[in-house]
Amino acid sequence: MKPVASARLQAVRHGKIYQNAVSTSVSPPSGYGVLMKRWLFEKAEREPKKPLGPFPADAAALAAPVPADALRATWLGHSTMLLEIDGRRFLTDPVWSERVSPSQLMGPKRFFAPPLPLDKLPKLDAVILSHDHYDHLDSAAIRVLGRTGVPFFCPLGVGAHLRRWGVPAAHITELNWWETAVLGDDFTLAATPARHFSGRGLTRNDTLWASWCLLGPTHKVFFGGDSGPFDEGFRQIGEAYGPFDLTMLEIGASDPEWADIHMGPDHALEAHQLLGGGPLLPLHWGTFNLAFHAWQQPVQRLLEAAGPEVPLLLPAPGQRVDVAAGPLNSRWWER
Repeated sequence: MKPVASARLQAVRHGKIYQNAVSTSVSPPSGYGVLMKRWLFEKAEREPKKPLGPFPADAAALAAPVPADALRATWLGHSTMLLEIDGRRFLTDPVWSERVSPSQLMGPKRFFAPPLPLDKLPKLDAVILSHDHYDHLDSAAIRVLGRTGVPFFCPLGVGAHLRRWGVPAAHITELNWWETAVLGDDFTLAATPARHFSGRGLTRNDTLWASWCLLGPTHKVFFGGDSGPFDEGFRQIGEAYGPFDLTMLEIGASDPEWADIHMGPDHALEAHQLLGGGPLLPLHWGTFNLAFHAWQQPVQRLLEAAGPEVPLLLPAPGQRVDVAAGPLNSRWWER
């Protein structure tokens, strides 16, 4: 494993508030009034015209022991990924609720049912959290998972949410950027930088956000969480831990009004190259209506912009992917 240099980018903390390593605007430059007009009057197909799915995952197959040399991924929607890597299973940013909102009566509603019921999840080695936004941290799912004894790994401050929802403190590991945690004697989780923000209410940025590197004895995986364009950050991550056998980056919910905090397909491809290339499995699209663009636009643009040198993995929700099998395009969104 490559050493992490002392000059790596760091999040800045002022009192209880975290700031990005580079200047980042969260507020829309045109103002919230303009956003409201766009939301009311722009005509993009933000939601599917007909119901999607069902997309059932194979619970029995996923419960089988993970081979020591495996690298498989099952996308359950948005940024929720079940990873099988080098004999272990990990779940990222678990979201099972109908809506990603403080209330299940309103807010963005999912386009399809979760491919795998929460109670059918196989035994996990860890849950990995990128930050505390509602579309990445589902309190109902955490309450269920917290009763299973699974360890949770999260950025600084996020553990307070987990403890409030019943996860024992002994099962929570909070890390700053560039800190690592060791599982057993052959697996390392590294929290790495991202360019985003946090908050589940009126207060913002009182918890940290992060990307993650999963470093096994055979394979390495990058989970980007949420991030805006961040060339130096991605370059440093690639230099420290890349290249990766699987890279997972957000491509959806982008817009010029919040260009600092979400990449979209083009910037995701730039980040992919800075991280060292390899198979790219896009996240954060096709599940919730969180932006003004058409719901299919992120993947359509990704396919247009990705050159032949970018091996894309585009499984249907719930479809298990063996990364070694090569590129995959299910075109599920066209059905």
